[in-house]
Amino acid sequence: MFQRILSALTLLLLLNSVQAFCQPSPVWNAADIKLQLKKLDTLGSVLYFAAHPDDENTRLLGYLAKEKLYRTGYLSLTRGDGGQNLVGNEQGELLGLIRTQELLAARRIDGAEQFFTRAQDFGFSKNPEETFSIWDSAKIIRDAVWVIRKFQPDVIICRFPADSRAGHGHHTASAMIAAKAFELAADPTYAPEQLAYVKPWQAKRLLWNTFSFGGNNTTSEDQFKIDVGVYNPLLGKGFGEIAAESRSQHKSQGFGVAATRGSAMEYFLTIKGTNPQKSLLDGVDQSWNRIPQGNAIGTLVDKAIAGFNMEDPSASVPALLQIRKAIAALPEGYWKTQKLKETEQLILACAGVWAEAYSASKVVVPGRPMTASVQVINRGNIPVTLKNITLPGKGDNAVGQQLPFNNLYNLNTTLDVPANTPVSQPYWLIGAHPLGTYNIENPLLVGNPENIPALQATIELQLGGQDFTIQRALQYKFTDPVKGELYEPLVIAPPVVGNLTNQVFIFTDNKPQDVVVKMQAMADHVDGELSLKLPFGFASIPESRAYNFDKANDEQEFHFSVKPIASNINSRADTFGIAMTCAGKVYTDGIQRINYDHIPAITLFPPAQARLVTVSLKHNGNNLGYIPGAGDMVAASLRQVGYKVTELTEKDIMSGDLSKYDAIIAGVRAYNTNPRMKFWQPRLMEYVKEGGTYLVQYNVNSPLVMNDLGPYPFALSRDRVTDETATVDFLHPKDSVLLYPNVIQPSDFNGWVQELGLYYTSNASNAYTKLFAMHDKGEPALDGSTLVAKYGEGRYVYTSLSFFRQLPAGVPGAYRLFVNLISVKK
Repeated sequence: MFQRILSALTLLLLLNSVQAFCQPSPVWNAADIKLQLKKLDTLGSVLYFAAHPDDENTRLLGYLAKEKLYRTGYLSLTRGDGGQNLVGNEQGELLGLIRTQELLAARRIDGAEQFFTRAQDFGFSKNPEETFSIWDSAKIIRDAVWVIRKFQPDVIICRFPADSRAGHGHHTASAMIAAKAFELAADPTYAPEQLAYVKPWQAKRLLWNTFSFGGNNTTSEDQFKIDVGVYNPLLGKGFGEIAAESRSQHKSQGFGVAATRGSAMEYFLTIKGTNPQKSLLDGVDQSWNRIPQGNAIGTLVDKAIAGFNMEDPSASVPALLQIRKAIAALPEGYWKTQKLKETEQLILACAGVWAEAYSASKVVVPGRPMTASVQVINRGNIPVTLKNITLPGKGDNAVGQQLPFNNLYNLNTTLDVPANTPVSQPYWLIGAHPLGTYNIENPLLVGNPENIPALQATIELQLGGQDFTIQRALQYKFTDPVKGELYEPLVIAPPVVGNLTNQVFIFTDNKPQDVVVKMQAMADHVDGELSLKLPFGFASIPESRAYNFDKANDEQEFHFSVKPIASNINSRADTFGIAMTCAGKVYTDGIQRINYDHIPAITLFPPAQARLVTVSLKHNGNNLGYIPGAGDMVAASLRQVGYKVTELTEKDIMSGDLSKYDAIIAGVRAYNTNPRMKFWQPRLMEYVKEGGTYLVQYNVNSPLVMNDLGPYPFALSRDRVTDETATVDFLHPKDSVLLYPNVIQPSDFNGWVQELGLYYTSNASNAYTKLFAMHDKGEPALDGSTLVAKYGEGRYVYTSLSFFRQLPAGVPGAYRLFVNLISVKK
């Protein structure tokens, strides 16, 4: 496959970093330039290696990147898709997109670069055996080798050990993969197809950055150690402060932390290679002497650093031009490519050259016209000539004029978006994939944190007699009256999209249901037909509907009546989608937008699909109260089976009539995230005592806003069952909870996804009935997944079962069990 993928992007992909494309043009102040000049004189690199976003040691990364001035990278095997979400209800792949952008935000602060493999975070894993049974380890190791060969780190550092002290199967697996990749990257017989683009690479050593957290101290004073708590006067901060800013970008995980100041030691054990004695990069020449003909360049760089005037950075441009010319004359190689790139960035920064490219609209469609603009300005006293601007679908725009001092050059033009431009879909989500491993069609994209922009402007300049080429992604820039000037990635869309207004349709009988498709035109003048792609056993009336949109952004809802063909209802779950014809093509895309203030806007076009579930289900109540938790879709799922669900407010709980609710449900992690719960708890317990049913979904064991979550004592542990196929034993099969209104059977646990439950209860009072026991392979049975107790005239339920995953996934048995837990026979 490598040999077949040859394109103009190849050289771009072989560059040693991928910029954050949704950010404004980089602007360095004089202190930034001074720091980058010093980095130009340092030829060393370190790659940090772990499993997830937020695993990385941000204090160490910042120290390596901005104090030692090494080229520093973080390889996270996964994008954190299996975590929880404290800022919204996105789960799975969508959460992975959020966490990818959070990592990129962190790297912009600590100065490191970000890389990934195709591994998917499928949730908590207890051991590496389980992890490797789900991950395609051969492909993931190959990805890690590709990143190492491309990045060429002198030292690789693992966050975790390759044993149970890592605390998570993914963590342990990351250390095991790092050890294998450390050796295989140097083997010319391994993955030889990669060698058309990279060369075998042997890092000097593989280290484990030992730690003391989570009650596990793996450090000791006889280990190699360095003080990373130093203060950097050019930055005006210590690395404990920088680390806090960086780590606090992981907002979806609630990882905001306070800054630390002062000495802070980091400890290391050698896994492979020689032991460091004085420096992590002992034995590595970090000067220009490490490359042939480099000594003279080092001398030039030293002179440029010594002569740098922070009040007049442009005075350094002639020296930097001389350095650039000398680097360009070197034989081809890794450090030539890297340092040439750094030098060019320094020249443009010192010269005061700024350039950006924009689209007049936030959405464009392949084959349709768009309005674009390119802006360039020379804010320094070095003469700069703008030679040419090239835009996709437009060709060259010869300029050939000198840029006047501090006078903004603006090119406005209309162009046709090339018809073969791909839509805005993350490269690892383009096609379907098995659990645990994404499919990546183009192996040259492996490692990249996000897509290379499909639409870019190429700006050709001449400065000091030397030619420069700047590439800028076309972005959408606008002004918000509150937030000011904002940037968003340009969205490349199909001509039409359609979303199903519900993600799960539950059929408890063969009566038809109204299925609504909300279509949106992404371009002017589009028409065609819309139909549903139903699985066998379902029919829709009508079979198709015609649509016609005159203007982009027009919307319309189309209704279909869908029903099971069979008269008898059995538990079954399937998927259906939509098809939209337009200009002789068939489109099946929905549109998904993710908007949070702390990350760039994300737009993608997944297949427009929903779950069709048939289930034999009865319930005797109708009116539910719901206390929202941390990003779950349980309330919406319950509405699908006919419940009226009201999200409760402070006023509802503290002064409203709670008796009108057949049951009240606390959302996921409500007792972790909502400080009002401790004030609402007496009212909720009173509601139960007077005959109500109160169900509390899982919480983590720390921090809690209060300790007594129920009417009788119990604690929360970290116990969980990660094997969703594990056998579930019914401890009280005759209990009314398991018999009314549905008879719950072991088969109701068939088809569960990702896990059975998490953060199970422990040390529960005998006043509770424990309904189930279950366990992962080779572990003792856990009976703390679900507690039920009678309190006064009512019922209290605490469940750690992962209903927040199962109900949105349309698992039939999960609906039956959840309904039973909140249903009381009157």
